[in-house]
Amino acid sequence: MSQPSGSRRMPVYFLSHGGGPWPYMTGPMRQMFTLLEASLHDIPRQLPRQPKAVLVVSGHWEESEFTISSGKEPDMVFDYHGFPPEMYQIRYPAPGDPVLAERVGDLVRKAGWPVRLDPQRGFDHGTFSMMKPIYPDADMPIVQISLKESLNPAEHLALGRALAPLRDEDVLIIGSGFTSHNLRERGPQMAAPSQAFDAWLRRAIMNPDPVARANALQRWEDAPFARLNHPREDHLMPLMVVAGAAEGEPVTPVYGELFAGYMTASSFRFGEDTSPSRFDRLAAGEQASN
Repeated sequence: MSQPSGSRRMPVYFLSHGGGPWPYMTGPMRQMFTLLEASLHDIPRQLPRQPKAVLVVSGHWEESEFTISSGKEPDMVFDYHGFPPEMYQIRYPAPGDPVLAERVGDLVRKAGWPVRLDPQRGFDHGTFSMMKPIYPDADMPIVQISLKESLNPAEHLALGRALAPLRDEDVLIIGSGFTSHNLRERGPQMAAPSQAFDAWLRRAIMNPDPVARANALQRWEDAPFARLNHPREDHLMPLMVVAGAAEGEPVTPVYGELFAGYMTASSFRFGEDTSPSRFDRLAAGEQASN
């Protein structure tokens, strides 16, 4: 397939996806995500046209080799703990897209990797909690591709390069993770380290030199407080895939806050539209109010 005549390529996104099944909750838990929810609601408006489907790279799915969800009606994967019982009965009934899954598999194979299709894989919360605010009617086909459990930055950048042609086929590629993800260190002591890492990450991915950008991302452990923010880099690897799919393209923060007063959370759009976002409190020098 080729890019529609006179149309911009689909942008790609790295999105901080929030905690657990937050879009299905009420009360204080839901209110904590007010700014993130508003930023996710805004994403369809930013696109040059309606996508044909979405390909999600979730930080909640790892396999020994890149694996692709290929079922027509994906089930749910409740990969969280400690929530009310009804949060294990929710449904996000978006369709899968077996044809797209095959296309993704072909691109990965052509890049030199073995690949597996998994018709049983359901939507984990890195997918459904993010997609619920973006497409609340669950009418957008979704395919997921796993991380490799090696969590090698170079491999995931290369995966993004292999997937880049999908942008010209009106597939929206989203990496779903978190810019800071330490579930043990919670509290005000994390605010400064989290902000320092987020500032480094923004400088790294907004560098217009594609070689410098890729080199910085591959050396992410050299960033300030890198391992404090990411004791394990599963939630950072989807960013590598997205960066690989949009090498050299401008990057715009579309969301940012010091979440709950101690953890930075940022989201980024890669692509031509560089209009600023009203949901980026970090760029504005503000702090979260929740």
